[in-house]
Amino acid sequence: MAFDPDRIRPQYPALKDGRAWLDGAAGTQVPQSVIDAISDAYRIGIGNTGGVFGASKFSEQIQWQAREAFADLVGGKPEGVFFMQSATVICYAISRMLANTWSAGDEIVVSRLDHDSNVRPWIQAAKEKGVTIRWAEIDLETGDLPADQYKELVNGRTRLVSVTAASNVLGTKPDIATIAEIAHSAGALLYVDGVHSTPHFPIDINAFGADFYVSSSYKWQGPHLSGLAADPELLHRLSPYKLDSSTTESPRKYELGTPPFADLAGLTAAVDHVASADSSATGSRRERVLTSMTAVAEYQNIEAKRMIKSLREMPKVTLYSNLPDKTPTAYFTVAGYSPEQVAMALDKAGVNVWNGHNYAYEVTAALGIRDAGSAVRAGLSLYNNRQDVDRLLEVIEKL
Repeated sequence: MAFDPDRIRPQYPALKDGRAWLDGAAGTQVPQSVIDAISDAYRIGIGNTGGVFGASKFSEQIQWQAREAFADLVGGKPEGVFFMQSATVICYAISRMLANTWSAGDEIVVSRLDHDSNVRPWIQAAKEKGVTIRWAEIDLETGDLPADQYKELVNGRTRLVSVTAASNVLGTKPDIATIAEIAHSAGALLYVDGVHSTPHFPIDINAFGADFYVSSSYKWQGPHLSGLAADPELLHRLSPYKLDSSTTESPRKYELGTPPFADLAGLTAAVDHVASADSSATGSRRERVLTSMTAVAEYQNIEAKRMIKSLREMPKVTLYSNLPDKTPTAYFTVAGYSPEQVAMALDKAGVNVWNGHNYAYEVTAALGIRDAGSAVRAGLSLYNNRQDVDRLLEVIEKL
């Protein structure tokens, strides 16, 4: 393994400001290769797809290459990949589509651990159809989402289970494969939010058992758009809301309106960048992604454990997760200071972090901190190094 964030940091123009960008759980900075890919697409000239002229063919090529890249990132097939504006938009689209197959008396299962974008769309769709909503609860002491509880939650009436592959605030990594097995044994579909998991460890949607897997490229050094990977046959069978005049071909039928072709070029460049994170990675792009993300996970795990151990040893700090295996994310409060005040102190010292519920609406309510401003979130991205973590710890130690 040969991952060193200091090797790739010079590739990020935004890092020249000298700040410690520990806000990546909300969105990352992009390398020059992504900026170039987007600007090159505009410079060469793009057109809508379906035309006979060169710019249209170029856009079709960009679109297909993005599907291939996303599939390589998560272990899917390009024929089963489509893109939309955000994970929230995708979940609304899929939830409305699937709800058309539900009836009163059916059930769905959502979790307290999830980002609200993988909770509220399902709840709203279920209520409109008279479908029962069942909740998977978190362990408030550890931050875990025990998989065994799904044996009681899932039954023959369950149509869908939605769950995150990693919490965006606690870093919890649920046992997705076990949850998938339970869901599928009852004939239910599994929808997995992979927005926070994809940047931090190798993803294989088949090993997960996910029927749908969604991820956002701006969390892994790409532009602001999101993709979904699923079995191509499943996408072919389903009928999304669409214009009568638009294509019926899958997966394009899921993409409403004209795609952001230049951003799709940037997404492909972002996957290529991820695949090159480990300088020793060889083989196909998929193989290089797996090698690189394994190395990234090992590095981030070391630094995250150091960060969390140091924070836990500070008497004033309360950490909201005690799991040994989690993404490199710290969610904490400091006695005597509001989360906003802590974030402002860090900002003065040149450290970017987030404060608030970060759309982990159910988690923060369950922990009893949502109405008090929730907590401070610091997380590692591909380009964060040891010095970034040290700067965070120095500020918190002095408060």
